[in-house]
Amino acid sequence: MTTTVVGYPRIGSHRELKFAVQKYFKNEISAQELSDIAAGLRQSNWQTIADAGIDTPVSNDFSYYDQTLDTACLLNIVPERYLKLELSPLDQYFAQARGYQGAKGDVKALPMKKWFNTNYHYLVTEFEDATDIKVVGTKIFEEYAEAKAEGFSTRPVIVGPYTLLKNAKFTGVKRPFDYAEDLVKAYSEIFAKLVSLGADWIQIDEPALVKDQTEEDLTLFNDIYRPLLDAKGDLKVLLQTYFGDIRDSYQLLTELDFDGFGLDFVEGTETLKTLKSEGFPEDKTLFAGVINGKNIWKAHYVSKLSLIDIIQKYAKDVVLTTSCSLQHVPYTVKNEVKLTNDKLKYLAFAEEKLTELVELDQRKEDALKANDALFSQPRYEENQAILDKVDALKPSDFNREPSRAERAKIQKAEFDLPELPTTTIGSFPQTAEVRRNRSKFKKGEITKEQYDQFNRDQIKACVEYQEEIGIDVLVHGEFERNDMVEYFGEKLEGFIFTSHAWVQSYGTRCVKPPIIWGDVARTQPVTVAESVYAQSLTDKPVKGMLTGPVTILNWSFPREDLSFKESTYQLALALQDEVLDLEANGIKIIQIDEAALREKLPLRQSDWYRKYLDWAIPAFRLVASKVQASTQIHTHMCYSEFDDIIQAIDDMDADVISFEASRSDLSILDTLQADQFETHAGPGVYDIHSPRVPSEEEIATTIRKISDKLPLDNIWINPDCGLKTRGVEETGPSLVNLVAATKLVRSELATHEG
Repeated sequence: MTTTVVGYPRIGSHRELKFAVQKYFKNEISAQELSDIAAGLRQSNWQTIADAGIDTPVSNDFSYYDQTLDTACLLNIVPERYLKLELSPLDQYFAQARGYQGAKGDVKALPMKKWFNTNYHYLVTEFEDATDIKVVGTKIFEEYAEAKAEGFSTRPVIVGPYTLLKNAKFTGVKRPFDYAEDLVKAYSEIFAKLVSLGADWIQIDEPALVKDQTEEDLTLFNDIYRPLLDAKGDLKVLLQTYFGDIRDSYQLLTELDFDGFGLDFVEGTETLKTLKSEGFPEDKTLFAGVINGKNIWKAHYVSKLSLIDIIQKYAKDVVLTTSCSLQHVPYTVKNEVKLTNDKLKYLAFAEEKLTELVELDQRKEDALKANDALFSQPRYEENQAILDKVDALKPSDFNREPSRAERAKIQKAEFDLPELPTTTIGSFPQTAEVRRNRSKFKKGEITKEQYDQFNRDQIKACVEYQEEIGIDVLVHGEFERNDMVEYFGEKLEGFIFTSHAWVQSYGTRCVKPPIIWGDVARTQPVTVAESVYAQSLTDKPVKGMLTGPVTILNWSFPREDLSFKESTYQLALALQDEVLDLEANGIKIIQIDEAALREKLPLRQSDWYRKYLDWAIPAFRLVASKVQASTQIHTHMCYSEFDDIIQAIDDMDADVISFEASRSDLSILDTLQADQFETHAGPGVYDIHSPRVPSEEEIATTIRKISDKLPLDNIWINPDCGLKTRGVEETGPSLVNLVAATKLVRSELATHEG
């Protein structure tokens, strides 16, 4: 066999790309300097992959911001509003990613959504009726040629036309079939150009195939690929899928003239079954995704070799690869100088997964013995008390009394908030001073008392500022928190933490997920001190801020030896203790963020409840099931698609939910209205992932749209996400405009009612 990977991390092992792009945004480096840094990162990746013994690296898996946006720009799929800015190609690219507010105009960023079932976010391609699809970019060609010049023979990779269409937004009357012919022409041109440069293979990523496929879907795929494959010439085409299986399209796909198929044998629960029942074409190459591209645990070679042996019974030509791109895991355990070897020996990040592929391919006896010895002993000591507590849960533990409608009446009297109450999602900007204070404490340069006093000063200033501008329900700002998941993991038993295990969430945003090592338990309060202090400073309610159990699971690297359900229930019980402590200490509004609820939702709708929602929704309910009726429970959800799971969200039985709506043009409102959504809702009125400052009238217009769709008593006004990543210079004016816009609409409504 030979070996390859689907893709590789691109942010740099120490986030070099993040810092370089941010410097470019601040005009601290030129476009050429940014390009030089990017080239160095690509060179390093190719060399690392080659040094590990992998036979074929890929090219064009690098991106300044997002691979879907790269593909759209390559194909001239750029909305007219960005073209009118007349920016350079690079600045036009970033305007689509972040929005633009300057001398040449004012435009919002493209919508942003989760990339299938990962924590990575992609930018939604917008097709206008006038979109002129043609190859105008050069990135895929330049990066292939760049690798070749450095001595690396790569397989260029690109997001496929079918996934591009299935994940896109169509702003006019045209629909996917209307663009198929032009996409075929454009991709055919890409094929021809790559052949002229000397490429042997191209990898076309079509993860949309792992979702449920309708007859219409398969017709669209067929209409694109039959003529496209006729135009491939001497180029071999790999159809790469990941995040699941292709059970309902397998027969069609294997009849088409692809040269190879990339199949996921990790998350693809039906992949092996389909291979056994349908067989595999003798003249095709099977790229078998046997190494988990999304988790960080070492592979157990005994089970992997057993799987490979079965695969080889059905496919003559097999290439070993990863289940998906390795961009979803950190670079290397070599960067982790603080973790001891008794932990590190169980971990495999991107670079170590390269070694696993080679060792599985070569089957060297010493490597197999060492791996078997690792898995022959227990990794940790179980916490029997926690296991018993989960086993003892009964249906009544997941239900809150009285009904939500009754609670709403009680809470209305309790808080006496104005119409359209204003709040924020929780975090305020983490300034350089805040980060410096945390760094000094970690390095031992200041005492715990000094560290805490700095944070108390920040909390006090934050509370005073919110009171000054007129926010109704306040937050303490979360200055003590490094990350909304890592912070909680540090206070709970059962987690371990890395120093440099960063992964990309979107663009320049990187996260360092904690690792769930063993059974999870709460042994001390996590948030009580900061919340109580903030509440002591004001007569207005201050929200207690927690991260929910499903989000902690989904934004951590989870265990593979325990079900997601059991792990999440352990987290829920720990957070339940925290909620009750907050309530006992006078915190009357508690927000339990489930930003990542959708993240592990199975990609096939038939599996939603049976494999996920039937425990994820109860896990949230478990956290808040014992609070008093007068305690108001909020939750929050980030950039995702909510329409098709809106009933499940309502079933969470929260009192209030805030969620992203600004980048998706408030499209969620129609669904909330149609489904008679009962939970009070705060659709985000402006996009915090963009540096632009929305005007008072812009926000007022948004509030009017919301009030036209939802019952007035059910509406909250808030940004669409936390403000941690924004600068003070953007946050202040935006919040001032939010409050002013809310007051304006309140006065309009009062006049209308009068």
